[in-house]
Amino acid sequence: MWIYEKKLQFPVKIKTPNPNTASLIVSQLGGPDGELAASMRYLNQRYSMPYGEVVGILTDVGTEELAHLEMIASILYQLTRNVDAEEIGKSNLAPYFVDHTTGIYPVAAAGVPTDMKYIGVKGDVIADLNEDLAADAAITKEQSLSKKR
Repeated sequence: MWIYEKKLQFPVKIKTPNPNTASLIVSQLGGPDGELAASMRYLNQRYSMPYGEVVGILTDVGTEELAHLEMIASILYQLTRNVDAEEIGKSNLAPYFVDHTTGIYPVAAAGVPTDMKYIGVKGDVIADLNEDLAADAAITKEQSLSKKR
């Protein structure tokens, strides 16, 4: 099992709420390549992995993704904390707010809730590790595109 420390490894301290930024970051929580999907991908692939060393890596990485999930949720909470409905109504977060108000709910930026159909777990070493690489490459590409903007 795990030992849980009741503090974030990297504390999140956002002083100025911004629902437009939250509308972009929400995909990192619940999008197809977000932290929830990543944690489920790694933690479920480990059961059929025939190599003990790789099982350990998948367990470690999947657990780390859960920690990322907690950091992203903290970011979202702080970006929407104490924001009134009128301000959210003027932002890109309005569609999310209709269903979830400022609750933290795992969806993609387009509003599609997290769905396990995004998670590639085939029970084949090559297929599963390629799935992991592809998901990681998608995140890296998204990050480099956002830096160019």
